[in-house]
Formats: sequence, structure tokens, C-alpha cells
Amino acid sequence: MIANILVVDDEQSIADLIELYLTNEHYNVFKFYNGEDALNCIESEKLDLAILDVMLPGVNGFSICRRIREKYNFPVIMLTAKDEEIDKITGLTLGADDYVTKPFRPLEVVARVKAQLRRFTKYNTTEPSQEEEVIEFYGLVLNKNTHTCILNEKLLSLTPTEFSILWLLASNRGRVVSSEELFQKVWGEKYLTNSNNTVMVHIRRLREKMRDSAQHPKYIKTVWGVGYKIEK
Repeated sequence: MIANILVVDDEQSIADLIELYLTNEHYNVFKFYNGEDALNCIESEKLDLAILDVMLPGVNGFSICRRIREKYNFPVIMLTAKDEEIDKITGLTLGADDYVTKPFRPLEVVARVKAQLRRFTKYNTTEPSQEEEVIEFYGLVLNKNTHTCILNEKLLSLTPTEFSILWLLASNRGRVVSSEELFQKVWGEKYLTNSNNTVMVHIRRLREKMRDSAQHPKYIKTVWGVGYKIEK
């Protein structure tokens, strides 16, 4: 099945380059140079992933990401300016799954697209498994096969990345999972200095959705200087 990918960047040369590399990988690309056309596409097409430039005229990439997360869980990759750490954190806070810093190598974008689509495909699979994998504790029920999360009998809407983080922590209850291990296992990439910010933002989003306090958490506890853990 061919994936539908939205690409939005007002720098036409960049958008055209990304389109070229993605179409060479046999993806179906919807390319736009402004946010208004992108929003129309989101409502009219079934998308599997979006690549959004932060700086767009009119409706910017943050606003598009926010609109996507109101209705959809497909992966979002933000394109951010070099050394603009606040853009990366803002994008992740709004629900982006990953970011690529300009200038970038097109093959890096392709690799990140493939990684996010693999996670999204796994998240949305409906094929039955011979062995159901379920974790249940403290009113929380996680089903790995359906990638569903139920907390106190209410379904939580988690992105594939958020579910993967929560599953990793829950399946290691009682053990501290380092930020490095979290990043490497969930994102599948080498841990760098700024990778910790990515992990922290996703943990914060998870806590907000679970209505869990950072100061007195019931579920995800921070072990300062090490990582995170869920008690047994």
C-alpha cells in the first residue's frame, strides 16, 4: 500500500527536493507552499504522514500541527531552522513526532519518514496475534497488539510514539529506564545531547494526557539525572 505524504514548505526548492526523493521511494506526495492549501488537503485526503516547515506565510507549521492533532494521529515531522531549539520543543509539545534541522540531507528525511511510517503501521495494525500482549495495573490497561491505552475505563488518544514510550516504561516496571535507552529504543537512533529534550517533551505530554502530576506522579516518575520509571 502506497503511503500518502503531505509536504509543506514555502521554499519551493526544498519542497521540490523532498518530493523528488520521496517519489523515488514510491510514496504519493501532496506538496504545497503555504499553510492554507495544506489544511484543505488534510481535510480532503487520507494522509499517512506530514512534513511541515515551521516558518510558513499565513498559517505556520505549528498551527497546522495543532489542527492535525485535533483529529488525526498520523506522524508529523517538523522542519526547523538551525539551532532553533525552541522551535523543536514547541513542535514536540504540540504533538509532532520528530523534527529535522535545516540544512538537511534528503536521505535523512527519507530515513525518518520510513521510521515513522513503520511505527504508525504497527500502531494501526488490525491483524490478530496468536498471543495477546496486555499490561494492566493501577487502572491502566495497555494492549500492544491494538496499541490501545485505557485509563480508569477511559480510552486515551496516544500517538504511536507516546504509546511506545508508555509500553517500554510499563513493561519495565520497577526499573529505571534511562533517557538514552528510551530514545534509542523508541526512536531507533543514536542518542545525542539534545535528544533528552525530545524525551522530556513526550513524557510531559504523556503525563498531561494521563492527568498525572510531575511533582507527585502516580505513574511516570522522574529519576533525576538518570531517566524514568513506573513503580511495581
